[in-house]
Amino acid sequence: MRIRLALSLFVLLLVGCVAPPPPQAAAPHLLLATTTSTRDSGLLDFLLPDFEKTHGVFVDVVAVGTGQALKLGEDGNADVLLVHARAKEDDFMAAGHGVRREDVMYNDFVIVGPSADPAGIADGADAAQAFAKIAESQSPFVSRGDDSGTHSKEKAIWQAASIEPAGDWYISAGQGMGAVLTMADEQQAYTLSDRATYLARTLEGTRLVILVEGDSLLFNPYGVIAVNPAKSAKINGALADQFIDWLISVPTQEKIAQFGVAEFSQPLFTPDSQLWRER
Repeated sequence: MRIRLALSLFVLLLVGCVAPPPPQAAAPHLLLATTTSTRDSGLLDFLLPDFEKTHGVFVDVVAVGTGQALKLGEDGNADVLLVHARAKEDDFMAAGHGVRREDVMYNDFVIVGPSADPAGIADGADAAQAFAKIAESQSPFVSRGDDSGTHSKEKAIWQAASIEPAGDWYISAGQGMGAVLTMADEQQAYTLSDRATYLARTLEGTRLVILVEGDSLLFNPYGVIAVNPAKSAKINGALADQFIDWLISVPTQEKIAQFGVAEFSQPLFTPDSQLWRER
């Protein structure tokens, strides 16, 4: 008994002398500032787990309007941006706020509204003419009103129609695309939406229908931008580059081409990276 007790004490002392294993380094985090359409359409949930698992990275997503996403980058509060307002993206790069920009994908905008269509815009392919009819009839229209890529496109269409929208019929929501579609559905109003978020909302029972589509003015390209690491010591430029390389790679572009096909018999986004075009 004494020998067994002594051996037990010796083992305990020996174990106590062994240094504990070093703590494992925490997985790095990538801060992605992006548009609400990539979140509300479900695209990010479809794509990002693959990147996180393959590269051992956590992606923290901030989904806001493109204008706000670009501001986060300008202030050094994001590593990488996924946005859709090409003129603003070019200005961002020209100002030195970004160090790399790549084409990613595109889809299009659609004008949606109640099936009763009080403004009489159905089956048209002229976005500016449709907006003019909505304004003339003073039918309710819900605007993003948030400096997003969709809001920028909406303003361009009003400009093309030579109209400055104002009045009780014009509702500036200051909300993301999903929330605006919900508001428009509740009020049986018109709005401008990217096709992907609209289609995703049809699975949740929206009563809005597509009334105008196909105008070249409604083209909606997306780009990814690495924020200039000189903006902040917190910016992980190497990880941002790694993310961009993954996003524009042919395998990921193929996944983008598959997104939405099972549910809608059509992709919600069309891949458009240079690597995809050259494959």
